[in-house]
Amino acid sequence: MSKTTVLNALHRTLGAKMVDFGGWDMPLHYGSQLDEHHQVRRDSGWFDVSHMTVVDLHGPKVREFLRYLVANNVDKLKARGKALYTCMLNEQGGVIDDLIVYFQTESWFRVVVNAATRDKDMAWIEKHAKAFDIEVTERALAMVAVQGPNARAKAHSLFSAETAAAAAALSKFSACEGDGYFIARTGYTGEDGYEIILPEAEAPDFCRRLQAAGVKAAGLGARDTLRLEAGMNLYGQDMDESISPFEAGLAWTVAMAPATRDFVGRKALETQLSSGVPRQLVALVMDEKGVLRHGQTVHSAMGVGEILSGTYSPSAMKGIAFARLPAGELGEVKVDIRGKLVDVRVVKAPFVRDGQVQAGI
Repeated sequence: MSKTTVLNALHRTLGAKMVDFGGWDMPLHYGSQLDEHHQVRRDSGWFDVSHMTVVDLHGPKVREFLRYLVANNVDKLKARGKALYTCMLNEQGGVIDDLIVYFQTESWFRVVVNAATRDKDMAWIEKHAKAFDIEVTERALAMVAVQGPNARAKAHSLFSAETAAAAAALSKFSACEGDGYFIARTGYTGEDGYEIILPEAEAPDFCRRLQAAGVKAAGLGARDTLRLEAGMNLYGQDMDESISPFEAGLAWTVAMAPATRDFVGRKALETQLSSGVPRQLVALVMDEKGVLRHGQTVHSAMGVGEILSGTYSPSAMKGIAFARLPAGELGEVKVDIRGKLVDVRVVKAPFVRDGQVQAGI
């Protein structure tokens, strides 16, 4: 039986179509996925992301532990609340999960991991935490993403004056605390906004207040089209434990310097760099009518690959996708759609930035 978040009853009251998502009963949409997508791009929407797992790490060696555990370098985190996107790798350099790390104090960091990978993530973290004497605490908290060009202003109306001022002052990828909320200026849509962690008991009323403020509920369907337009990877589809960050277009999340910092998977990544990264993730656009879908075969001058994430972009009004192909100059690229080879263009992600379709898309 699927697990439920504390907002499950509210989703149903709002008329959501519910689906199983990684073992969770989650809203796909509330009537129109297309309307929800445009609502977030043009105004504001809220998403239930309470299926995500919040983990607090405590101990005098917690920074040292995270230097070893993740591929990005947490030494970049100096101010309280500052966040870092990174991958947690296995010894072969494959991605166990992508996650966000928040610095709170030198003895307390917060990590948010994906729902579908929770069990293996927790086992991996706890396994390596023992050597550093780290206390690992999974928190029973709700999480709500408020996204869109008007999302921050509307969220501020729900906060006290002091908390609203603190939130308004946040730079991107930073967090503050107030009114019992942990407010992070992060998201998975390519729009500005917050991901707000709060006590489970308060979440339903908070979301009802969002609705009253004009921030409308949005489901998994819109979240997926929004994140792909924004050029954001989905774990389990665009990368997994057999794929390195270099093969997933996530080289920017790996800090190989300084050379003295050892981290899990480093040796495998060094080997891949020295021998040549064999595969690449590319962004594709199809100008013909139709939809690019996961699993479709992609043909190029370097060989054959496949579509990883594919959808119809409501903003660009054409098919867009991520594909993994052999490394090298690809030449003309075509996708096999029901036996017909259709021309596609390789472009630079993201497809949409700050609500605007990018030039050349």
